[in-house]
Amino acid sequence: MTTRTARVATALLAGAAALFALATPAAATSGTAAARLTVDTGPLVLTPTDRGYVGTLTATISNRGRADGVADLRITEPAGASFIGLDDGTPWFTEDLVDNRRVIGSFGGRVAAGDSRALRLNFQVWTTARAYPMIAPGGSIAVVPGGGARVADRDSFPTVFRSTSGSVRAPRVYRQATETDLTVNGRDVTLTRQADGSLLGRMPVTVRYGNDAPSFRLAARAALPAGVEVWSTDPQDLPSFPDSFDVPGGRFMPGEERTFDVVLRAPAGTPAGVLGNGTFTVEARYVNEPVADVDPADNTTTFSVGAAG
Repeated sequence: MTTRTARVATALLAGAAALFALATPAAATSGTAAARLTVDTGPLVLTPTDRGYVGTLTATISNRGRADGVADLRITEPAGASFIGLDDGTPWFTEDLVDNRRVIGSFGGRVAAGDSRALRLNFQVWTTARAYPMIAPGGSIAVVPGGGARVADRDSFPTVFRSTSGSVRAPRVYRQATETDLTVNGRDVTLTRQADGSLLGRMPVTVRYGNDAPSFRLAARAALPAGVEVWSTDPQDLPSFPDSFDVPGGRFMPGEERTFDVVLRAPAGTPAGVLGNGTFTVEARYVNEPVADVDPADNTTTFSVGAAG
């Protein structure tokens, strides 16, 4: 996470906490009454699907003090890139990484003295379903008084992955990959002249994601012959640039292979013939940072670009 992003997230959390605090009775700041916030969870049980494992964790925030309080949350996910949000749509931010798992900041809301509120947190672990159950330690939720920095309470929770038959008995430890295993393959392409004199050509590109290392997108850098640029992808999720594009289709499952077209363009006046060689290099991005790959050599594909007469 970049320093700028962390500062923005912290400022937004602090601002929201301040707004909650304005609505809290004055007794909360008196010398004799104070909120005492606690958090309790149970196990997170994940069910296998064709897009990984999914499940919902219930967390209960209680105020055992004599004054109303405002709670901020710090959620450490049990597997990298697995937290997908709260049921009630509360905003959240990535604050840090711990052992390649994100620490999420969010809002627990206002809790009256002697009261409690339940929150539902949703998770999805993008890994292949196994015939045996698994378990992942390390997930936790901490509650912090609104606007403060000191953790008032923390509860850790185990994460249990049901087997494909539904069993949870004798689970094995789930170990998530930390380095991607990407491969990319393109083909030679010939650009054809358009009505305005420019040239366009489509190149099928195939990308394979070999394991379950966490990432959110695959970014590709293009090195092309002079005058040639990336025009678009088909399909297209995000904008393309002359020397870069994102692999369309969102996150990958382990072993998933995806083929799409990259459209290349050259300006009017480009002569017919071989224009030169180009390359595409693909890398995964996780929390805005590149992810190391087990074999970077096959993250690049080389191809020839030509222009029709």
